[in-house]
Order: sequence, then structure tokens, then C-alpha cells
Amino acid sequence: MSTLPPCPACNSEYTYEDGTQLVCPECAHEWSANDSEAAGDDAKVIKDSVGNVLQDGDTITVIKDLKVKGSSLVVKVGTKVKGIRLVDGDHDIDCKIDGIGAMKLKSEFVRKV
Repeated sequence: MSTLPPCPACNSEYTYEDGTQLVCPECAHEWSANDSEAAGDDAKVIKDSVGNVLQDGDTITVIKDLKVKGSSLVVKVGTKVKGIRLVDGDHDIDCKIDGIGAMKLKSEFVRKV
């Protein structure tokens, strides 16, 4: 049984060592064996407008009036949002706002409370 990590590009389990490099025979991706150990620690850090690190479940405040796309509603400055969830993508915060419903927000328009 091989204890080598799967390919980070295509998740193939058929990786092999070639000197100091690891190689994937399916997609021809090559990477350093030392890089694969550090790659597991690379969690995306999402920060608010002033640089505070955000986490799931935090409470945030909106710092700018935000128009809701496809609606005449506006999220006003100072609106408090509880229990956020961090997601990948352009809009990195998933939340529910009272009176509006489920929304996705960009972290650059919020501040941690």
C-alpha cells in the first residue's frame, strides 16, 4: 500500500516518487514532497473591512448601504447579522438578514462585532 498523498490537481491515488518530486501519471502534475505536507494547512483566511479574522457563527455589522440585486430593498448601514457562515467564491459570507432573507455578502462591506 502506498502512503503517498493523492495528486492535488486531479486527486488521483496513483502518485509516485521521482527523486524529490511526486508525480501524477494521469495528469502529469509534479510537486515537491515537502509542499504536500504544508498544503493541508492552507485554510483560506477571510478578514473583515478592518482586518479582523472572521469565523463561522460570528456576528457582523454592515458598514455600507447595500442594494439587493433584483429588488428595491436596501441593507442599511449598521444592520447586525448573527450566525454567519463562511463560503468560497466571490461573496464569501452566507447569512440571513431579518426582513430580507438569505443573502451572500462580501467581507469588505462588513465589520466584526
